[in-house]
Amino acid sequence: MFPSLSSSVAVGALIGWMLVLTAKHVVADFFLQTHWMAIGKDGKTGWAWPLLVHCSIHLGLTTALMLIIAPRFWFIGLIDFAVHILIDRAKGFCVATFDVTRDHQWFWWLIGTDQALHHLTGFALSIWLAANG
Repeated sequence: MFPSLSSSVAVGALIGWMLVLTAKHVVADFFLQTHWMAIGKDGKTGWAWPLLVHCSIHLGLTTALMLIIAPRFWFIGLIDFAVHILIDRAKGFCVATFDVTRDHQWFWWLIGTDQALHHLTGFALSIWLAANG
């Protein structure tokens, strides 16, 4: 059914990076994100500061993990920061433009899409880190 794909990526390293980056994402997106950030970054106005603070938490945690585990890949934090801003701003733009509330079905579609894109980013970074580590 699926094409045969060869791989030069170490499976152990791939799984390790996926676990590390997924745990980081859960901590930054759920445990460290305040109500002010979560609501503010989706606003029609005043969204920039809450978005910047939220994405800076991702930057800090990812950079710290890279410096601890693989210091030569310190710049992965910058990539995670940039991608996180793009994804979260796109979701916030949709929420603000179309007045999407928690009662609207689109709200949950947007949350699901947002989280899927973040996890795909982590997966892509994990593949790159495993292949280049």
